[in-house]
Amino acid sequence: METNRKIVIATKNKGKAKEFEALFNKKGYQVMTLLDFPEITDVEETGTTFNENALLKSETIARELNTLVLADDSGLVVDALHGQPGIYSARYAGEEKNDAKNNAKLLNELADYSGKDRKAHFHCSLALSHPEKKSLVIEGKLDGVIADVPRGEQGFGYDPLFLIPEKDRTLAEFTQEEKNLISHRANALRKLESDLDEWLNNK
Repeated sequence: METNRKIVIATKNKGKAKEFEALFNKKGYQVMTLLDFPEITDVEETGTTFNENALLKSETIARELNTLVLADDSGLVVDALHGQPGIYSARYAGEEKNDAKNNAKLLNELADYSGKDRKAHFHCSLALSHPEKKSLVIEGKLDGVIADVPRGEQGFGYDPLFLIPEKDRTLAEFTQEEKNLISHRANALRKLESDLDEWLNNK
């Protein structure tokens, strides 16, 4: 497989790309992002699952650039809400992304639930694609419960409501360094690292 020893992380978020840099730099790959390819238009996420959306992004862009591409899709899954907000996590309260409104809607939807009935997890799907190979999909998750009120100033999105019971802290009460060790994306990244060499070397 010819990869030109470069990989494109399908994001315009430099912080997110940085999480993958150490792994791929170690393997001898130059890491690029969609900021390096302004001509690439956004891929419409029409899938019904995290895996489908991650694959849509990675496979579409891999074909367009003829290179190795890693994409992710992630969100919050709440058991009592039958998996919502799920793939709609970023726009749960409306088309315009708004963390405060999303959190307010989530608390409202869970008003009649308490304790273990507020179980939830953050999910991350990673899809690694190249035009000449079958894509690799990896999943990672982080279990928790939804708190009754927001706590903490460190995080974003649903972090102030996502409580890790054994630590009695929400993700917004963790430092970024602590969060990076336990997050759903970190767990997916560890699995990716263990499967990566075999996938890269498999024709």
